[in-house]
Amino acid sequence: MPNLKGLDRALAAGIKELAVVVSASETHNLKNINRSTEETLSAYRELIPRAFAEGIRVRGYVSTFWGCPYEGKIAPEHSLSVMRALLAMGCYQVSLGDTIGVATPADIEQALKLCPKEIEQKQVALHLHDTRGTALANALMGLQYGVSDYDTSVAGLGGCPYAPGAAGNLATEDFVFMCDGMGINSGVDLEKLWQAGQVAEAIVGRELPGKVHRAGLRSLSQ
Repeated sequence: MPNLKGLDRALAAGIKELAVVVSASETHNLKNINRSTEETLSAYRELIPRAFAEGIRVRGYVSTFWGCPYEGKIAPEHSLSVMRALLAMGCYQVSLGDTIGVATPADIEQALKLCPKEIEQKQVALHLHDTRGTALANALMGLQYGVSDYDTSVAGLGGCPYAPGAAGNLATEDFVFMCDGMGINSGVDLEKLWQAGQVAEAIVGRELPGKVHRAGLRSLSQ
């Protein structure tokens, strides 16, 4: 939800939780929201209190946290300053977005180590795109540092119109399969999740990239 008009529409629809997004990259933010990063943050300083007054929870997103298709590598210290700004406004959690899928586990580790001590683990989430095949490894690094919330997508759906070449998010099935194998209870039924992926693929009319989605579950029961 990028502006007050969006908030009004959300209120009319009875929405109880909203997400606000801002890019660490100025260029990506201009293309995505048509505002500078600081202009966007200023707008949220007005918008978020109004949402709270209506009893709505707000989650924050920092896009292009590690890299931008237009500006290249983004310094994690800069991205973390944007994250702190959203937390200061009252976002209960901020999701760190690897929008173009350039982060490696070392990048994830560096950012999480740099997080100020006053930021609790539950306030940090990871939003990982699998453009270069590192999303699952990055999620594993996040787990090792106590991150328990991840934005994933069924069968790897997704992408970004303002991030040329970016793939979808980490496939939910792949993440749940890994967690199950590690004895981590995600609370998600992998069989039903796989079936949902089949429905999603039929709707979009093209093969989706998730590894478990494509391999199937039959071999797991043999």
